[in-house]
Amino acid sequence: MSAISAVSVAGVAVATAALVCVLSVFNGFRDVLSVRLDTLGCDVAVTPVHGKTIGDADSLLTAIRSLSGVERAMPVVSDNALAVYDSREMPVRVKGVDESLFRQMTAIDSLIIPEGRFAASSTLTESAEDEYGESQEIRSSVGTIAVGVASRLSIYDLDRRLLLFTPRKGVRVNPANPLASFITDSISVAGVYQANQSDYDDNIVLTDLPTARHLFELDDDSATAIEVKARKGVEASTLAADIRGIAGKDFVVKDSLQQQELHFRMIEIEKWVTFLLLFFILLIAGFNLISTLSMLVLEKRKALGTLRAIGMTSRSIGGIFAWESAIVTLIGGVAGMLLGVVLCLLQENFGLIRLNGDADSLVIKAYPVALQWTDLLLVCIPLAAVGIITAIISSGFARRRASL
Repeated sequence: MSAISAVSVAGVAVATAALVCVLSVFNGFRDVLSVRLDTLGCDVAVTPVHGKTIGDADSLLTAIRSLSGVERAMPVVSDNALAVYDSREMPVRVKGVDESLFRQMTAIDSLIIPEGRFAASSTLTESAEDEYGESQEIRSSVGTIAVGVASRLSIYDLDRRLLLFTPRKGVRVNPANPLASFITDSISVAGVYQANQSDYDDNIVLTDLPTARHLFELDDDSATAIEVKARKGVEASTLAADIRGIAGKDFVVKDSLQQQELHFRMIEIEKWVTFLLLFFILLIAGFNLISTLSMLVLEKRKALGTLRAIGMTSRSIGGIFAWESAIVTLIGGVAGMLLGVVLCLLQENFGLIRLNGDADSLVIKAYPVALQWTDLLLVCIPLAAVGIITAIISSGFARRRASL
């Protein structure tokens, strides 16, 4: 192989290796995002098609738990509220959960910032008799807040009370007594969690179901969603399909990917845009191969004349250069794939290329890589396209020169 041909092979190999590496890096980011979202997410979520509330959540919950692919399922009450702490306030998302089930279905305990603890419970105590001689029940609630809530409200001391306000349904605000138009409750902050994911860290307040139902004026058997954890080895998409079969058309059933569709779609868009850009680079490497073969045709003019003299047709001569183009593309493509696989394996095991920034604040220290063999098959498509284009052009040029 001549030096010029070696340069062409190297160009194709580098472009092919870049395709393999870039696809693998985006796969890695997708896997990292999936893991981060799984820390507090669920495999399947069931919500009503119309409105916000599942009226008879207990019946649906029982039916879901009867499925063989379900490990655990729990009702959830979630809606917006206003949080107030020492004259500071912010809108939050209150999420009422079963403390025991939430702990079993998520990794919440591993996300709690030191000195705190996860808690989402309440107790009822009877107070002294009121003016009518009736004793009143007082709820004492304990909850856990996201790091974003703690930061914006400057909550540095645990076991302090956080006030929560929600507007009463169907009641207009009375300017003379505006508080009468709101339902008020409070929780004692037991801990602060940090999931390193904005969806969970910005404004979530975790509390128990009775407190959330009181805030949003829901019945004891009502919920806004049902969250489900699949058994080990059961695909979330498969379980979601089974749940759709028993839930009916009145409910929206989403697996983990569908719940975070926007995040994953953005990664896919970035992946394919980058793939197209690198395909054009591979195409440029193909044009470099065309120029190399064209120079070879001009260099071998006398040899072409000899071939014509012994009876070889211009089409046969063109075929020689077409095969030359195919061989160079094949060698470059195989070498590039091997190089890409080796680089990905090195990055996956040793983290050779690090992310910029403060290492202590980064969730991951090096670029994530997830090598998938389907991506290698995908890379073969543009590689074959470039090979065909270069073969056709090179063959045509050789035929024309041989005919002169």
